[in-house]
Amino acid sequence: MKIAFTPGAWRDWKKLSKNTQVRLKEKLILYSLSPFKYATKLTDEIGQYRFRIGDYRIIFDIINGKIIIIAVGNRKDIYK
Repeated sequence: MKIAFTPGAWRDWKKLSKNTQVRLKEKLILYSLSPFKYATKLTDEIGQYRFRIGDYRIIFDIINGKIIIIAVGNRKDIYK
């Protein structure tokens, strides 16, 4: 599946350190091949699904066969 960022998610991504970006990018590529295998369905949150990568969470929706990333951040801050 293709991956796209919302403007807010892109700002979140740019705030991360380069090492964290590389680690998350590698997992995102892997997870995008079979998103439903790795995703957890969310209830009453900002997105439909989330990926858990260490202490980071990537919240996203799947629209028209694309992963639309809504938010990226540390688990302690992402749901606020």
